[in-house]
Amino acid sequence: MKKLLSIFVLIAAFQIGFAQEATTRKDTLQGGLRPERTCYDVLRYDLNIKINIEEKSIVGHNDITFKVVENTNKIQVDLFENMKVDSIVFNTKKLDYKREFNAVFIDFPNEIKKGKDEKITFYYSGNPIIAKNAPWDGGFVFKKDKQGNPWIAVACQGTGASLWYPVKDSQSDEPDNGATIKVAVPNGLMNVSNGRFIGSQDLKNGYTRWDWEVKNPINTYDITVNIADYAHIHDTLGDLDLDYYVLKENEAKAKTHFEEAKLMLNCFQSKFGTYPFIEDGYKLVETSYLGMEHQSAVAYGNKYRKGYLGSDLSGTGIGLLFDYITIHESGHEWFGNSITSRDIADMWIHEGFTMYSEVVYVECQYGAEKAQKYMNGMKRNVSNDKPIIGPFGVNKEGSGDMYYKGALLLNTIRSVLNNEDLWWKIILDYSNTFKHKIIDTEKVVAFFNKESKMNLTPIFNQYLRYATIPDLFIRIKNNKLEYKWNASEPNFNMPYDIKINGKEIRVYPTKDWTTSKIKVSPSDEIEVPTNKFYINANLEK
Repeated sequence: MKKLLSIFVLIAAFQIGFAQEATTRKDTLQGGLRPERTCYDVLRYDLNIKINIEEKSIVGHNDITFKVVENTNKIQVDLFENMKVDSIVFNTKKLDYKREFNAVFIDFPNEIKKGKDEKITFYYSGNPIIAKNAPWDGGFVFKKDKQGNPWIAVACQGTGASLWYPVKDSQSDEPDNGATIKVAVPNGLMNVSNGRFIGSQDLKNGYTRWDWEVKNPINTYDITVNIADYAHIHDTLGDLDLDYYVLKENEAKAKTHFEEAKLMLNCFQSKFGTYPFIEDGYKLVETSYLGMEHQSAVAYGNKYRKGYLGSDLSGTGIGLLFDYITIHESGHEWFGNSITSRDIADMWIHEGFTMYSEVVYVECQYGAEKAQKYMNGMKRNVSNDKPIIGPFGVNKEGSGDMYYKGALLLNTIRSVLNNEDLWWKIILDYSNTFKHKIIDTEKVVAFFNKESKMNLTPIFNQYLRYATIPDLFIRIKNNKLEYKWNASEPNFNMPYDIKINGKEIRVYPTKDWTTSKIKVSPSDEIEVPTNKFYINANLEK
């Protein structure tokens, strides 16, 4: 066993060394938590900008209010190097700064003191990156609707919110007191951002400024702009305001199609708790790209079709029963927007839980059998190419398996618990306990361990920290059933449900062959179903 453990240590060391070798100073400046970042905690962003559509440019400023966590005379704020810093003002005085890649290191003339609230005004301008394939790559999208009107939006998850405004570009720090987003656009167009609409102002220069306010903490990549000749549809669900901003040509279609949002919200609130941003309302905003989970202003571009642009990612037909973007991106309001991973290396906390929310929606609407069928259909999309958890501190995600394999992991945990009441209690308590909080994998696992009163750590490790999934081997020897696990995680241990002559029996394999007390004969029908657990099954008769 010691020799086996040493091999795993060597493999881990090689993987860590490779990750370090493959990263750059630019990566660590964006993804790391150095003292210039941890010395302050953002309290609020107040963004005020003008977007020139013809020039594809932005000019304006961001007021950054923050609490000093440690005495310091320098902080890091981020803005992509192609964008210009015009000036940075503190107490009416311009501050000195130094740029290194996308990081802006700001010097204060005197040390600012721990516990004090301070504010800088960061003036900037420039042409932000244009996305080639949003939302998969970050940047602005400048398009036109069928009437020739400008239709603009932004998506920046992963790439970084600092591609278009100055910000502490780390998921580890959200503005505790929310934000205002004030965006001036050419007259005749509307800008829709996060939170509540608080007014518009004709600036008498060919531009109208649209003002929005967010009351809750918000991921920096969620802060957004959506510019178009929009129609506005208002609805309610109990105390929750529902607002839809769609191209005028799609207004009638949207009124019918978005009725599904109420079914989704009822389902998710019953399973995950009250909508976490009720003060800011719930919005769907039509975009020319597929979609993004922008908090309280979900980007919608699925063209009013069922499935994923009319296709079923599960291959079961069940994915065509609902609008994938409405359900998935709204699921992120709970998982990703409310509960946020500290580092994007842990993005499975966003995507695995949100992919599972699709399964929950199917279960709410169509029953457990179809939900399981949909869940298992996702297996065809898993690559098992590398670990789901990526390298920390360098702004890099792990495997794209975080979506499907992450959801299959949760389904497996549910099956291990084998107690439906307990499962739903844990999911609801998880959502409420970490509401509006920033967490990591360790906190997720510790919570599930505590609430289940089980040691689930080896199971989480196997699916998150290794590329492979476990192999279950079952054989008959001397009319007795024997079984064992083959897994990358040294301490892997997981119960499993098999069927003998149609009767379900729970067995407890380990990494060594275990001889059970179950007597079997060659004529017995033994099944190793894999619909509830994500494993490879090997039955030797």
